[in-house]
Amino acid sequence: MQLYQFRHSAFCEKVRLVLAAKGLDTSVVEVTPGLGQLALFRLSGQRQVPVLVDGTEVIADSTAIAMHLEHRHPLPALLPADPALRARVLLLEDWADTALASGCRLALLQAAAADPVLRSALLPDATPAPLRQLVGGLPSAWLGGMGEALGGMVAGPGCRQLQTNLEQLALLTAAQPFLVGDQLSLADLAVAAQLSLLRFPESCGAPLAGRGVSGVADNPLLEPLFSWRDRLVAPLARA
Repeated sequence: MQLYQFRHSAFCEKVRLVLAAKGLDTSVVEVTPGLGQLALFRLSGQRQVPVLVDGTEVIADSTAIAMHLEHRHPLPALLPADPALRARVLLLEDWADTALASGCRLALLQAAAADPVLRSALLPDATPAPLRQLVGGLPSAWLGGMGEALGGMVAGPGCRQLQTNLEQLALLTAAQPFLVGDQLSLADLAVAAQLSLLRFPESCGAPLAGRGVSGVADNPLLEPLFSWRDRLVAPLARA
């Protein structure tokens, strides 16, 4: 199998977590924005990642990939057999991929606008050094204003809603090891993947590890949530 990805995409992280949870090996192809996406279009008919090539099958979209892997490699199961629990998992996964993902992306946009180290580290590995230095050297005040205009997150309803959602998740994960039922599910992996944009896990390495969105990554009320994420992901990173 081959996984075509952007390294810091939460949806690619979700697929990597699913693959790790199922103990599946795959080679990773880092897609270069622009030319790399044209090659991806020829392969899959669209330019977005993640895309998984499994033999003769080409599957795009993180949920479609997760369902393909669940069908092809049913153990360990990431979807409960019980219909009600399965429905909860799928609802939470969809929420993580839509509402939570939108809030996390906008929050990260503003954090990167204010933090030159963060925005430079988020560039693709193939980015030429002069361009990386240029992006890192752009005045944060300019980019911060742009981030606010695009996201409306600072002291706005989007920021408050994200904060509320994260606090609710922190309460849930403090009370139980998994979001649904008594075993790891696709809901856990989808939520954990989005949290990677708010505070980057240790697996990201320097300079990203532990770095993230100010006011979220360093919020003591949310520490249980990130600790839950780290406990969940740690055994998968070692797999």
